[in-house]
Amino acid sequence: VAAIWGMESQFGEKRGLIPVVSSTATLAFDGRRGDFYESQLIAALRILERGDTTPAQLTGSWAGAMGHTQFIPTSYQSFAVDFNGDGRRDIWGDDPGDALASTASYLSRNGWRNGLKWGAEAGTGGPDGRTIQPQAGGVRFTVTRNFNVIKTYNNSDLYALGVGHLADRLGGAGPLQGSFPRDANGLSREDRLAIQRGLAARGYDVGTIDGVIGRLTEAAISDFQQRQGLAVTGVASAEVLSALR
Repeated sequence: VAAIWGMESQFGEKRGLIPVVSSTATLAFDGRRGDFYESQLIAALRILERGDTTPAQLTGSWAGAMGHTQFIPTSYQSFAVDFNGDGRRDIWGDDPGDALASTASYLSRNGWRNGLKWGAEAGTGGPDGRTIQPQAGGVRFTVTRNFNVIKTYNNSDLYALGVGHLADRLGGAGPLQGSFPRDANGLSREDRLAIQRGLAARGYDVGTIDGVIGRLTEAAISDFQQRQGLAVTGVASAEVLSALR
């Protein structure tokens, strides 16, 4: 839970300041994912109707992700909890209690198994599970069913690896023994960091600038590509890096 918090909002530092009703209404009208964002808009309005927050406080990223752990409105409706018992499920305020408990609720209800590690670098004495290698010639990992639960939060192997490794480091583990080569698009980690920094400098919310291309970075790349007249793929590429420089 703490690792997701760190990945999504830098431990609450970047929760997003864009009114969620405005952002989801704009994206619903835009049409590319109109049905999805229409459902997010309706969910956001129901959050206000229930009284969990006010229109002024209902803010998030340009894509409608909200609060400390960047719930989208429909996820909020399904999984948010009132941890401190004040009658509101407040994931936006300075107290992260409700947000972290809501994320724990999300993971639990998606099948998280307590006491089971997400995985580990292969060959380091980790748990049994399937082996994945995100990049040819790079680090291999043995992952468990909890790895797949993390992916329900953001369906990306690299995101789930980032969450798992950050969780390990927060728990006192050391760095990985192996290293990552350039990715399938020919980018190094420094290149991916440069893309995230370039997007952030242009006002995009990319979450934690860590070289991991997750949901927020992909959404920002898609919007940037559209504005630049490039093919909209959401993929971090040399073309995107060049356009940002």
